[in-house]
Amino acid sequence: MRLPIRAATGAVATGLATVLLATTASAAPAPGDPGLGDPYYPGAGNGGYDVAHYDIRLTYQPDTDQLAGTTTILATTTQELSSLNLDFGLKVNSVRVNNQPARFAKDPDDFTELVVTPRRPLAKNQFVTVVVTYADVPSKVTIDGYQAWKKTPTGALAVDQPTIAEWWYPSNDHPTDKATFDISVEVPDDVSALSNGTLVRKTKQRKDWTRWNWRSTEPMATYLAFIAVGDYEVLQSETPSGQPFVTAYDPLLGPSLPAAKASIERSPEVVEFLEGYFGPYPFEAQGGIATTGLGFALENQTRSVYDAAFFRSGTNMSVVVHENAHQWFGDSVALGAWSDIWLNEGFATYAEFMWSEYAGEGTADELAQYVYELYPADDEFWQVLPGDPGPENQFHAAVYDRGALAAHALRKAVGDDAFFTILRTWLEKKKDSHGTIPEFVELAERISGQQLDEVFETWLFTAGKPAESPNGTPATARAAAVAQPESYPEIRFTHEQLAAGE
Repeated sequence: MRLPIRAATGAVATGLATVLLATTASAAPAPGDPGLGDPYYPGAGNGGYDVAHYDIRLTYQPDTDQLAGTTTILATTTQELSSLNLDFGLKVNSVRVNNQPARFAKDPDDFTELVVTPRRPLAKNQFVTVVVTYADVPSKVTIDGYQAWKKTPTGALAVDQPTIAEWWYPSNDHPTDKATFDISVEVPDDVSALSNGTLVRKTKQRKDWTRWNWRSTEPMATYLAFIAVGDYEVLQSETPSGQPFVTAYDPLLGPSLPAAKASIERSPEVVEFLEGYFGPYPFEAQGGIATTGLGFALENQTRSVYDAAFFRSGTNMSVVVHENAHQWFGDSVALGAWSDIWLNEGFATYAEFMWSEYAGEGTADELAQYVYELYPADDEFWQVLPGDPGPENQFHAAVYDRGALAAHALRKAVGDDAFFTILRTWLEKKKDSHGTIPEFVELAERISGQQLDEVFETWLFTAGKPAESPNGTPATARAAAVAQPESYPEIRFTHEQLAAGE
């Protein structure tokens, strides 16, 4: 959950021209499109190939913030290619395509576009291996006026949204091109190197250095891959279901450390709870990391990362539920485009409502009614459209809170049985892939047997406060007319911290 940082790049026009050229002369190999045309970030991602796997092998020196590595990309072309682009902001030393040296250069209009020209053109549907070696100081790299790589007192955090890959590995950086990952990071012995999936081994190849090797066997969006290097207390165990459960805590959390542990260590319980509504947990491992210097929380696949601020007032199950709900909504089923953000944030927030009911601290009905009454009709909150908030409001409070009200309105319209059947069917059909709001609406109408335009138009796409709450109750004169659910202060605190990260 972060503010958007990628805008359209100057290379998009070139890419559109390329598409037109390829249409009129499809027999000749052509450059791959330098952007996928996402409505919020047209320059994000690249056309012409699909990635199946990233093998990222790094060495990181915390004292100097020097990162050196080799990323091997396994992909298949989707067109004849004379060249292809990778999204990457660091300095590149060499590139090989199918084991032969390839020419490479940064796009003069956008240095995060690495243009790779193989020795021979690539045929359509051809398996391709691309090997990129590089070295740089990521904290000195600014992209679109933003610095996503976070240097910490004992290491660094490569954690952010909607993009972070450009600061540490070359990629096709858009949620629609998911891949499996092997991430291997060599660091000094006195720090840890944490990442996604399963810790398959730790090896020592030279004195005073240890290599941490992580594997993610389920497809993952590029922005959900992360590394956290630092002086962490690392705990390893198994969940009741037998999955690896890895958590890590920065000692600099200080007085917040016990609260962070008391929250994050309950993640397997949260997962079991959510499985009852969403279906089987979609990944091979679980966990969480509490750190300092992040400023927000993010649902990194299998292992969410939380800033210390979430626990400064005590335990916080709200944020743990929110980020674990994203393992289904956002991670297993990624966004078709960043404009579909409601599918991520609306349902992750609604999971907080459901947990509140489970914990006996306020029902989903009570929370939906209270949030609806909380914002007066003239509040700017009601002017943001969760179904298409625009890049400037992509992580606005309305996307979370009004987004959760939209989920509750759907539930009340179709009934519990149909509502949870819709969610489970969506997550089953779209597992390891991506989806859009129109696709979700079509599924909801098909399963419920109802025409739901009014529900979705009212809560996702119409400015202004709806005349009735999701429960069908007309607005009262003031929020005080509705009792505040016990869980709401924690939910609100969580959302304030998420907003502070913007």
